[in-house]
Formats: sequence, structure tokens, C-alpha cells
Amino acid sequence: MTEVAATGRKPLEGYRVLDLTNVLAGPFCAYQFAMLGAEVIKVETPGTGDLARVLGADPALTGQLMGASFLAQNAGKRSITINLKHEAGKAVLRRLVETADVLVENFRPGVMERLGVGHEALKGVNPRLIYCAISGFGQDGPMRGSPAYDQIIQGLSGVMSITGDSESAPLRVGYPVADSIGGMTAAFAIAAALAGRERSGEGAFIDVSMLESTIATMGWVVSNYLIAGQQPEPIGNDNFTAAPSGAFRTADGLLNIAANKQEQFEALAGLIGRPDLVEDARFARREDRKRHRQDLTIEIERALAIDTSAVWEARLNAAGVPAGRVLSVPEALDLPQVRGRGLVHTFEAGEALDRPLPVALSGYRFEGAARDLPCPPPRLGQHTDDILADAGFSPFEVAELKQAGAV
Repeated sequence: MTEVAATGRKPLEGYRVLDLTNVLAGPFCAYQFAMLGAEVIKVETPGTGDLARVLGADPALTGQLMGASFLAQNAGKRSITINLKHEAGKAVLRRLVETADVLVENFRPGVMERLGVGHEALKGVNPRLIYCAISGFGQDGPMRGSPAYDQIIQGLSGVMSITGDSESAPLRVGYPVADSIGGMTAAFAIAAALAGRERSGEGAFIDVSMLESTIATMGWVVSNYLIAGQQPEPIGNDNFTAAPSGAFRTADGLLNIAANKQEQFEALAGLIGRPDLVEDARFARREDRKRHRQDLTIEIERALAIDTSAVWEARLNAAGVPAGRVLSVPEALDLPQVRGRGLVHTFEAGEALDRPLPVALSGYRFEGAARDLPCPPPRLGQHTDDILADAGFSPFEVAELKQAGAV
């Protein structure tokens, strides 16, 4: 994979993040900080660790507690195992908190408090700590204690109700979108809190609800209902704001076309050899085209059938009509645009596994800073001894902690 050559500091170098999270939303949040240069210490349960270590499509990796799901968002982190049910383990966490800037956890509300290491307790250890609690529904409210997984949130948020078409909806989005949104929301809030701390000198408690985070990203759908009273409906691959705007069949596959403006529609009609569509009363204006969307789609697809989606994509974009093929995930990753910008970082064989390990980074680059990660995803407890030594524990104390089952 192509790497972007760069030197210079990343914006969050020098910050320390304690990642006490599991599976996706929390680990994805902390992964953002690793990519931005922060030191991220992943705190895991001895023996088992993050549940994602046994999730993924490669049984050999899950057998090594290095499941593909874990590898996806844990590069750049160091791993320490701590038994938070053991008093000595809690003492170790408190020692780490003394020098931490951020702690992220995604236990059910109340769990950390019952363990004696909730926000109020840790605030006493480090008043400058940014404590972020990610949960399905937030720290209060009637659903605060309910279990929440991505698909549960997709259903409760209304996302599934508008995904698919009239025959297939409700339909789950094809990747854990609610988990990802929850993690990104948390990362944004933590970054804001760190900026605020530069002025106030004080830490903060951040309560992230995956349900609210997901609903908040449904902007136009939600606002059309709240403001205009429009009931959201599933309309498949069509764009509810305009027509022709959606996915259209060509000779060899689907092509997304977004002719949202009048001039784009006119250019499209001319390019496909159907300038008469502009004069057709059914398609003359935006609202006319939306009302007669199905008829317009039939006419456009009839014209597109003479050539491939790649050919039409090039022609339409050259004419100022936004268009893009509908690709598979492997095809998307193989786009010269994606490869050339270095989205995928590959660790060499032996750095983490007995094979090369490619991981996806994030969708931004900072000028002057390398787009890379300092280390591959860690093995369970790989850095326990080093982290404890950095925290001031002697080799004898480390041995005692291990003997007691505290780490």
C-alpha cells in the first residue's frame, strides 16, 4: 500500500488515554486518538480481554485472541491486563489515572461506580481527567440499564425503518453503523473537552448515548418530520430530495447519479441522447420529476443500457453530472484514489502476526504528519510489565500483583 511521506508531530502527541472498552464503539473511539498521536493504553480483563479478540472471519486468529474484529480498531495501542474486581487491581488503575488525560469506558451505567472506580472516585485522583462513558442509552432515563448492541440501536433509532424499500424495509445497515457513530461522537466530544481543559484547567464527565448519537446523524430525515411533518419512508436507492438521483441500471451494473440541479438534469438528458425528457411535462421541474420518478427511471435506464457503468461514470462526471459506480468493498479498497492516499496501513509480517496485517486508518490527513500508527494491535497483556514499570511499580511489586491475580 502507498504510504504518505511526512514528518512532524501529530496533534495529540503527549496525551495519555486509558481505553477500558470492548468490541466496537469504545475501541473505535480510542483508535481515533491512537491515530492522532496519543498514547493509548488498553486496559483488559486478564485471560479474556476485549470480546472482539474472539470475533472475526478467521478462526485461526480468534484462536490466538487476535480476532479480525479486534485487529480492525486496536492498532497503535498498548495492552495491560487489570482485574478491576481485585482491590490491588483497582489500585493499579488509580495509579494509571494519576497521569492520564482521558479515560473511556463502555460498561453499562453503574458498573464502574459499583467497582469503586467511577467518575467521582477517579476525579478525586485526577481532577483534570476527561472521563467518557459510552452506553447504549445514556447514564440516566428509563432505558439506562437495558442491553444495547448495534442492531438494537439501529432498530430503536428508526434507521432500519428507512433502510431498504417498501418491500425489504425494515432493513439493517450492512455494517455496525450505530457503534461507529457512537465511537466517533465520543471521540469528538473528548477532543472538545481536551480543548476546553486548556482554558479551564478542569476535567469533564462526558455521557455518550449511542441511541441519541445515531438519531442526531439522521438530520434531514428527522428535521423533515419535526419541522414539516413528513413521515419518513424507505425508498431504497432513491434520493428523497431530488430526481433523477439514485442508483440506475447500466449494461453491467448499478451507477449512482445525482442530477439534483435543473442544469444537471438537462445535461444528463442530452448526454444519454434524450433531450426530449427536458420538454416532457412529467419531468419539467424538480417536483414533477419526484412525482414521476419511476417513469423517469425507466427512460433513463433504457438509455444507459447501451454502455457500462464505468463508461457512463466518466462521461457524466466530465459533463458536470455527479456519478459513481456501485462497488464492492474489495473494489472500493482497490480504487487508485484510495490506494494513492494511503488509507490502508500495512504492518509487516512478524510485527504483530506471522503474516502482513493491513488496517484501515481514518478519513483525514494532517499536513506534515505521517499517516501511520506506532505499533500493531497488541497481544493480550503484551505491555503489562512495561506499563507498570512506567507507573513506578518495582519488579517485585509486579510479581506480587501477578501472583495475587490483580493483573
